[in-house]
Amino acid sequence: MTATPQPQSAVANLSAVMDAIVHIVEQETSLVRAGKLAEASRLEVAKTDLANRYYMSAAKIDEIRSQLSDVQPDALDYLQRKHSEFHAALQMNLTVLATAHAVSEGIVRGVWDELVRKASPSTYSASGRPNGPSASASQPLAVSRVL
Repeated sequence: MTATPQPQSAVANLSAVMDAIVHIVEQETSLVRAGKLAEASRLEVAKTDLANRYYMSAAKIDEIRSQLSDVQPDALDYLQRKHSEFHAALQMNLTVLATAHAVSEGIVRGVWDELVRKASPSTYSASGRPNGPSASASQPLAVSRVL
């Protein structure tokens, strides 16, 4: 049986975890924007650990919500404001990651299209228009992640 955390320490713990997540997410966002994807990927373990700590801390707050309202009535408002800042940082991070994913996917598709175009013979249809590459000209594309 675990002891119920003190309301003040539970609020401080959740606040500290959210600050740490915002800090690491801002680092990741900066690295992805700078194109330093390998460095950004190294933050994954720390982000996972912080996410687990966040969920545990949030669960503790839920357990003591009524007690917290009695002891620290402003704590829930404080955590709500903190969560809004936290959410904004995560949204920015997700936007940057989605953009980086879309750009990299576009580059890979462009390379693949160019390889298929070069590998297939140039032919013309009966109407005189160029034929596109045939399905048999398509080859799988292998990408090495080692730079």
